[in-house]
Amino acid sequence: MMSNTRPSNTGRAPGAASQDAAPGPRGMVVRYALALLAGILFAGFCALGTWQVKRLFWKLDLIERVEQRVHAPATDAPGPAAWASVTPQTDEYRHVRLSGTYLPIFNTLVQATTALGSGYWLMTPLRLADGSTVLVNRGFVPKRASIAASTPAGIVHVDGLLRISETGGGFLRENNPATQHWYSRDVAAIGASHMLTKVAPYFVDAKEKSETASDAPVGGLTVISFHNNHLVYALTWFALALMVAGMTWWIVREDKRRRACKAAQKNLDQSQESDHAGQD
Repeated sequence: MMSNTRPSNTGRAPGAASQDAAPGPRGMVVRYALALLAGILFAGFCALGTWQVKRLFWKLDLIERVEQRVHAPATDAPGPAAWASVTPQTDEYRHVRLSGTYLPIFNTLVQATTALGSGYWLMTPLRLADGSTVLVNRGFVPKRASIAASTPAGIVHVDGLLRISETGGGFLRENNPATQHWYSRDVAAIGASHMLTKVAPYFVDAKEKSETASDAPVGGLTVISFHNNHLVYALTWFALALMVAGMTWWIVREDKRRRACKAAQKNLDQSQESDHAGQD
């Protein structure tokens, strides 16, 4: 009679089951590559989150400084000697004053959307006593015919906010000096189109009720607004970093559990085979 025997594991080295459960060279390479990728993603997301936090504090400081400039007493607008040092960081929305004579022959309309609806900004060059020229945004007019709005004669005093030139046109629309279609207040281009010289690199938004004529443009419509989504962006990047860390921890835990189960199962199989071999 033949007995039912199972092949024994004779010749199998002790601890072979544990070795079977251990990852091979290829598996180790994959694990190290995934660990490296997770580390890079975690560090990158943390860096982006930290950068957004820095941008948040920068933006809050900018808003505070702009508020101080807007409500500060008016100072003389920068003259030609100071034009090179005019920057958005140091001068945007400064409360300034200047005096000169308007040049209405060079009036320019720039398309605008305001609280009063769609229309135009009426930009008029102001010739100063030193011969320099500053473009003044006298305010909002509802239609192109309003370019003929009455202009104060003689020496005028303008009180308003200094604005940095807006280059490049509007969204999907380029300025066209040849046809006098303007979508941004690009002072250099506007000055060049009228062959003006010694033009300031900024313009001035006239304050409310700067002009009293019935057909005068409506001033004081400057919108001082800064997009400040840096906190949301920072939280998003940090959340992604936590997700990467959490996912990595879960994968490592599951991998260890799977390998432990596989090793235990192999040890159990080896024990059962040894038992059968002893009974034979």
